[in-house]
Amino acid sequence: MQTHNNKSSTTQQSQPSFESFGLRGYLLRGINELGFSTPSPIQAQSIPIVLKGKDLIAQAQTGTGKTAAFAIPILNKIQRNDSIEALIITPTRELAMQISEEFLKLGRFARIKTICMYGGQSIKRQCDLLKNKPKIMIATPGRLLDHLMNGRIKDFAPKVVVLDESDEMLDMGFLDDIESIFTYLPSDIQTLLFSATMPQAIQDLAMRILHEPEFVKISPVDITNQDIDQKYYIINENERDEAILRLLELESPVKSIIFTRTKKEADILAQKLMESNFNAAALHGDMEQRDRRDVMVRFRQNTIEILVATDVASRGLDISDVSHVFNYHIPLNPESYVHRIGRTGRAGKKGVAITLATPLEFKEIHKIKQSTKATLELCHIEGEADIDSDTLLSKIAALGVSQSSLEHFENLKGHIDPTQLCLKLLSHFIQTQCAKTIGLSKEEIAKLEVRQSSESSTKTQRQNGKKRSSKPRYSNKNITDSIWG
Repeated sequence: MQTHNNKSSTTQQSQPSFESFGLRGYLLRGINELGFSTPSPIQAQSIPIVLKGKDLIAQAQTGTGKTAAFAIPILNKIQRNDSIEALIITPTRELAMQISEEFLKLGRFARIKTICMYGGQSIKRQCDLLKNKPKIMIATPGRLLDHLMNGRIKDFAPKVVVLDESDEMLDMGFLDDIESIFTYLPSDIQTLLFSATMPQAIQDLAMRILHEPEFVKISPVDITNQDIDQKYYIINENERDEAILRLLELESPVKSIIFTRTKKEADILAQKLMESNFNAAALHGDMEQRDRRDVMVRFRQNTIEILVATDVASRGLDISDVSHVFNYHIPLNPESYVHRIGRTGRAGKKGVAITLATPLEFKEIHKIKQSTKATLELCHIEGEADIDSDTLLSKIAALGVSQSSLEHFENLKGHIDPTQLCLKLLSHFIQTQCAKTIGLSKEEIAKLEVRQSSESSTKTQRQNGKKRSSKPRYSNKNITDSIWG
């Protein structure tokens, strides 16, 4: 019985390459197309273990490249038969969709089929997709268990099972579902457990379902670039366009990327920006290759200043001198956030990353802060003033004139034209005294922070109260101490 305790602090003799893992040609081609040059620490340590067929416990923050850490070796092991060979269980629909997309991109040159199953989607549609004989299934626990209990998945015997974001599944109350799912699976499967943290309930689960696992731990570090100034704004859903327009005016970016979630959003926002006299263009996967290439050439040559893009532009594209990155919607997870903002702050240059979020998305901002260990500054957007001349005149007439202002005026008028001084002060007055604020007030955001702190405390209490005892598949105390001690 062996346990491989592989810490990120271990000094490696040389930086491995993807080629050094002995991967198949089609997979290396997919990796290169995505722009991956060298493996991240979690990939460098996990891929060889998975390729050997070993069970694995990997503790790493989201944003360290862990999806590829299990996707790459799984794709390399796929055989040519008609059964589902790999099952990835993940807590949310959004994450399931993102993992599915990652598999599709990495395995695109082998035409490896995947199926993504989650609640809210038609059961009949999912059953029809199963007839296409996918090789890889990505599923949320509840919907997968429903299919298994009702016998809709025939001859289900995956060789590899991945539990992704295990601590998140604990928070969402899915651990009982996970254990039920494992009663439908073969006993000789290879199991990979990925988790950002290792609460006791996850340790207990690992001991029950894994067999002599090896262990990789990537210590939390700042995984975002220190040259990037990160800000976020809490706005209402209907204020996204207005907020982006105001921020573009206030920030005056030299070259920027605005990330949207959907291709339709990218097209609509790019059109709206052009109508507002911004030099913008959309970039997404539905565009013809030559059109995408043309947009990228013009963006590199600075004939386009604002690129409105889906996540197709978050990695693998040669884009330099981007001063600002805007998240029109908050990214689906911290890993996407890291990839997106990584387009700025390069080659020693400073960059700015700005994220728009609604009150309902406030907890996602909290997750990004926790996962990336980055400092995100909460900021406010002042809207444009909509005030007529008579109202403005009455506001100014009501102001008094102090002795101090008279003295400053006498000093300033020798250095600046009085008309310019008047216009500048008038602009400042309109902006600060007459403009409406976009989004929530400081008081409203303070209430959100209190609520978030209360919810986090409740989750911690719930985790501490859900400790369960069960006979482990391995119980050597020295082994468990070496893993979690």
